[in-house]
Amino acid sequence: MIPFNNFKLHYQDLKPNIDEAITRVMDSGWYVLGKEVVAFEKEFAQYLNAKHCVGVASGTEAITLALMANNIGIGDEIITTNITAFPTITGIVQAGAKPIVVDVFKENGLIDYTKIASKINEKTKGIVPVHLYGQSCDMDYIMKIAKQYNLCVIEDCAQATGATYKNKKCGTIGNCGAFSFYPTKNLGAHGDAGAITTNNEETYNKLLSLRNYGQTKRYYHDFNGINSRLDELQAAILRVKLPFLKHWNKKRAQIASYYKEHLKGVTFLKENEYGESANHLFVIKVANRDHFLKYLNNNGVAALIHYPIPIHKQKAFLYQKDEVLEVSENFSSDILSLPIYPELSEKNLQEIVTIINKYEL
Repeated sequence: MIPFNNFKLHYQDLKPNIDEAITRVMDSGWYVLGKEVVAFEKEFAQYLNAKHCVGVASGTEAITLALMANNIGIGDEIITTNITAFPTITGIVQAGAKPIVVDVFKENGLIDYTKIASKINEKTKGIVPVHLYGQSCDMDYIMKIAKQYNLCVIEDCAQATGATYKNKKCGTIGNCGAFSFYPTKNLGAHGDAGAITTNNEETYNKLLSLRNYGQTKRYYHDFNGINSRLDELQAAILRVKLPFLKHWNKKRAQIASYYKEHLKGVTFLKENEYGESANHLFVIKVANRDHFLKYLNNNGVAALIHYPIPIHKQKAFLYQKDEVLEVSENFSSDILSLPIYPELSEKNLQEIVTIINKYEL
């Protein structure tokens, strides 16, 4: 079986560096909010060309804390996309807000910004655009809407670490960027981890407090925060990996190009010309998707679906079950994700293409 990801191989390539980083932390005797976290925050901010970075426990809580830092809470509504991983919704709900979803563009699954204004009312306080599969949303339109209605913008960058929009890194355009370092991500930790970026000094200082129980100094709590701290071990591992991210993203781009050049009979998602994708996932559209997925799995290719159920059709989503969001419903029924990761060998890549091209679509 050609795996969808290969975490063992990913670790083996950097084993001496990662082991040294782990030993360094263990020998230090300091495991939470220490020197490694501070160093990673600085290095990640520099990589993105952001003024500030705050390490947190997960990408989900990065969304929650970013909203909280922008004064979002109970009674507020946040507009986001109908095609995303459910943690986007969880992050909004954990902040106390009500998520409102809108449909997507059929060509790539990104949020259809032309649908946002119709959902804005006096309760609307923000927008969470999701840079889906590694490609940036059209941020000029989204920021224009946000400015017109005085809304905050929290970029969900969980799948877009290193992606760009008009020469700016994703996560540096809105009020905040929320990043996930879950092991599957382009920059993955060895467990849960996340970060928030911002160019606003006041937001940055509030985030430092909110992630640590709302504490401004020991035993003094100015806000009602949560416990969401990036630990030293994960920060040290991320510091090892960050210098390789540009190379890894380049490898992903090369794999994506190979698929596009050699695959037959499938539909590729449109890649907008305004920026470079991080190619977190390589998603195609195929007819009779479920039968095709079974064919791939039976022939040794571990393919997956991201995401088979639109948000408004999830049982846990309480607000828009009766709405018809036709584009995202059709989109989710046709999509399929193929393996794409830096360690994917040329031989395995060729095998995947050969297997797909033998299938009678």
